[in-house]
Amino acid sequence: MVAGDTQMGKTIAQKIIETHLLSGDMKPGSEIGLKIDQTLTQDATGTMAYLEFESMGIPRVRTEKSVAYIDHNMLQAGFMNADDHKYIQSVAAKYGIWFSVPGNGICHQVHYERFGIPGKTLIGSDSHTPTGGGLGMLAMGAGGMDVAVAMGGGAYYITMPKMIKVELMGRLGAGVSAKDVILEVLRQLTVKGGVGSIVEYGGEGIDTLTVPQRCTITNMGAELGATTSIFPSDEMTRKFLKAQGREEDWIPLASDPDAKYDKVINIDMSSLKPLAACPHSPDNVKPVEELGSIKVDQVCIGSCTNSSLTDMLSVAAILKGRKISDSVSLSISPGSRQVFSMMAECGALTDLIDAGARILECACGPCIGMGFSPSSGGVSLRTFNRNFIGRSGTKDGQVYLVSPETAAVSALTGYITDPSTYEIKVDISVYNVPDEFRINDSGLIPPLSEKDAENAEVVKGPNIKNFPETYPLADSIDTEVLLKVGDNITTDHIMPAGAKILPYRSNIPYMAGFCFEVVDSEFAERARRAGSGIIIGGQNYGQGSSREHAALAPLELGIKAVIAKSFARIHAANLVNAGILPLIFEDTKDYDLIEQGMNIEIKGIHEGIKIDRVIAKVEGQEIPLKMELADRQKEILLKGGLLKYTKG
Repeated sequence: MVAGDTQMGKTIAQKIIETHLLSGDMKPGSEIGLKIDQTLTQDATGTMAYLEFESMGIPRVRTEKSVAYIDHNMLQAGFMNADDHKYIQSVAAKYGIWFSVPGNGICHQVHYERFGIPGKTLIGSDSHTPTGGGLGMLAMGAGGMDVAVAMGGGAYYITMPKMIKVELMGRLGAGVSAKDVILEVLRQLTVKGGVGSIVEYGGEGIDTLTVPQRCTITNMGAELGATTSIFPSDEMTRKFLKAQGREEDWIPLASDPDAKYDKVINIDMSSLKPLAACPHSPDNVKPVEELGSIKVDQVCIGSCTNSSLTDMLSVAAILKGRKISDSVSLSISPGSRQVFSMMAECGALTDLIDAGARILECACGPCIGMGFSPSSGGVSLRTFNRNFIGRSGTKDGQVYLVSPETAAVSALTGYITDPSTYEIKVDISVYNVPDEFRINDSGLIPPLSEKDAENAEVVKGPNIKNFPETYPLADSIDTEVLLKVGDNITTDHIMPAGAKILPYRSNIPYMAGFCFEVVDSEFAERARRAGSGIIIGGQNYGQGSSREHAALAPLELGIKAVIAKSFARIHAANLVNAGILPLIFEDTKDYDLIEQGMNIEIKGIHEGIKIDRVIAKVEGQEIPLKMELADRQKEILLKGGLLKYTKG
């Protein structure tokens, strides 16, 4: 299908893409440029994004709405996080960006509550931005540089995706939740199954799912490797926006009856059982009833996946009048100030406290290793979206991803327990919550007027360093293989999160010292001694977070290229934006010919980039490598990265 083709039925995503298309043809596999209506950032990625935006010299954002959230770096042990927050607030005020204060909530939860609009495009410097697809938005995770360009009015470029349809039938049974739906999709498709695709949900079953339930499903679409996931905007969407006092933002949006999909899978929700993603991958999914009697040390409920009011009330209803097991430590992280205040008003918060829960801030917290790490080898049940090794802050922590219902029941028994077999009826009506949400936007600060912004000061603390220097792509590379890694390397492997490292997200020279720490603790020092190098990777290299730091830290350490069997979408774009050449084995068997410490020589890169192919010489052997780059990305590399390309 190409732009302007009115003969073929369109999916929801294709309709939104068509109305926002700035360049390219809507042919799967070709590059397209999209107009972006809204952007969001969070503080772990936002500082770099705003430093990049400032460097463009544009006086004010050109989007319809841009919002800066503080939800990641909440532990202010030292000046670093506080300084970053101050910088983000000051830059937001000056350049026309809304600011969500610390404690106001997790970016994705707050955004779909207060700002999301069906039919609009949204990109965010966080890989779980597709949460907004539950509201009918075309919402995508992106690197900070891409967000900066979009804020400046530039297009956001993606490869035109294929379309996957998930037909939902029936309705959820007792003890089964929306989390189990997306875990089933992950079980069927795996963490690579959505690569290059948009996942659209339809079927009669969607009528039974609320917007928060839909957002749980689209949130974890990021774990499929999908470009995004999306639901229709229907009567359920209208009711949600009306309850938020925003009914005027609603539009109906549905796919055409004759829309074509590249793949269709069917899920009968009435036949689903409670599921769990076992360590250490979101697609290592098994029925809870098959896990046996596994003792639980810790339970964490919240994150951008499962921190809605309904999630919290379901947990409170299970725990009401009961006490958690003496062997379990339970944390609760409400998704937003709105959710938190309504929990307090209806009595659910008291029930959680009385049951023995520890109430944390309205923030990401344990999900990104920012506190509440499990004990050594401890089993932690989390309602989060990722269980990559070490992400919890404990390298040998055994993290299971489960629904709020499974988490709450297991907190009571002290063992992983199937909630559908436990004698508790979940009845949230006991809390008498009103149909309308409690609206209090005091935690959202609007930007200054253009006139007042002219003399506004941007505050930068000593931990905020400039963007690393990038250089035009060299015609030849002659260097050492500094690291060889396997399949499904995540951005948490490349550039870990956690309380020890996150405070330095605006200080790339310091942060680079932790690059690949969980894989090879000597990598950073070895790279600095070498001065330059290449990384070899397996399938799906760079999956997970959108953090551009996973490209900027290797850039700081002199990495010139990454050669892999395949790349995750956002990370490949981030490498190009940073001026690092992503190369792909023509024959994946050649991966076995290269070992760490070997020398690699690649000549004629400038000619090779024209034909998407170069030859690497390794220990006397010739290894053909291909490039999957759009013409624009080739120009970016030749210029020395996206910022230099944007500046001309």
